[in-house]
Amino acid sequence: MGTARARAAAIFATPSTVRVEDPVIGRVQKVRAVVGALTTFLMIWTYGVDGGWSEVFEDGVTKVFLAPLVLILVGPLVIGGFILYVPAEHRPLLRSRLRHPLKAVGWYLGIPAGATAALVGTLFLARFLSDVSYVMGLLLYLLILVVGVPFAVWLVTFLVFASGAAARYAFNTADVHASLPAVLTTVLVWVLNLVSLGDGLPNGPLAVKLAAMLGGPLSVTAVSYWELHVLRTHYGVRIRG
Repeated sequence: MGTARARAAAIFATPSTVRVEDPVIGRVQKVRAVVGALTTFLMIWTYGVDGGWSEVFEDGVTKVFLAPLVLILVGPLVIGGFILYVPAEHRPLLRSRLRHPLKAVGWYLGIPAGATAALVGTLFLARFLSDVSYVMGLLLYLLILVVGVPFAVWLVTFLVFASGAAARYAFNTADVHASLPAVLTTVLVWVLNLVSLGDGLPNGPLAVKLAAMLGGPLSVTAVSYWELHVLRTHYGVRIRG
């Protein structure tokens, strides 16, 4: 588990010369996340939700893996618009930095895809060898069991940590421009909010339903706007500068 976490951090949370690591911004983001989680918990505890706590847990797990996939789908549109928005003389530099998020996306998709392909290929090979030699096929199946099961556990653990890190650092898009993660986070939270509307809202008054539907995206948008303000005023990071 430790190696999976370390590998995920090495891919998606590596420091760079472009990314701005401000401790105040980090603390505000953590406070917003904790307050948002507590508020959601209190609303569900007070008014309940269709499907119960199991539905809440499943929805949370789903969002952990859904967020990176939404970023992969929506991110190119946002990044393309971002690059078009900056002055023309800066666009070649930003395009040259796209290799950083592309590399992160490649790792995120490539590791599970490669593992799946290796497993399927090995199973076909074991089946073929079983027809030729029962002993060789049995040995290969045992090898899959001994090596494959621990690797499958590592892979699931890696994907959990990688999904969280990929969503938090927006696939290293800060390496393209320090303002990009804040912009992408805002878009991501609104898209996820629209996707999750079908899962139902807490029961209770209309005000509670509106708070559950809009509270998270609006608070994330406010924090992201404030983050852009801090980057501009304290670090001189301007989208069109």
